[in-house]
Amino acid sequence: MHDVQAEGGAPVTSASRPVLPLLLGVAVVVLALDQVTKWLALSRLDGRTPVQVLDGALQLRLVRNPGAAFGMAQGMTLVLTAIAVVVVVAILRMARRLTSRWWALALGLVLGGAMGNLTDRVFRAPGPGRGHVVDFLELPRWPVFNLADSAIVCAALLIVVLSLRGVPHVSSTA
Repeated sequence: MHDVQAEGGAPVTSASRPVLPLLLGVAVVVLALDQVTKWLALSRLDGRTPVQVLDGALQLRLVRNPGAAFGMAQGMTLVLTAIAVVVVVAILRMARRLTSRWWALALGLVLGGAMGNLTDRVFRAPGPGRGHVVDFLELPRWPVFNLADSAIVCAALLIVVLSLRGVPHVSSTA
């Protein structure tokens, strides 16, 4: 095995190697799973009463959400659409410099989740930029949510841990 040379001849270590493929791979998987599960929810839950899955711990209930995650910010769909676009652009711009695999995982989760809900806002009724997000997972005493929301929440927790542990976005040798 041999070291890869960076610009100026310095060796590129695995810690400083760009991790864009990981970030994009995670985002694509999250987006795909989110959209497939929303399609299934729409095709199998529309017009049905909630379906019990885990003996009162989880039920499937179809909700078309015009607000933010967990039903917040109702009626602000255009603003939320704009925020999602800004988040996607910011992550893609930062991704080129990113070298931490953990940060790539976290930002890939955010990117995939933001793109999943943004896809709904752009392509679902009542129209582009105003579309309702499909939510279908419901826990006791918790608002209905989807996989995109779950990915964003998991990413937020990971980002807090990474920040508290002082894990840098880029290696000091990059």
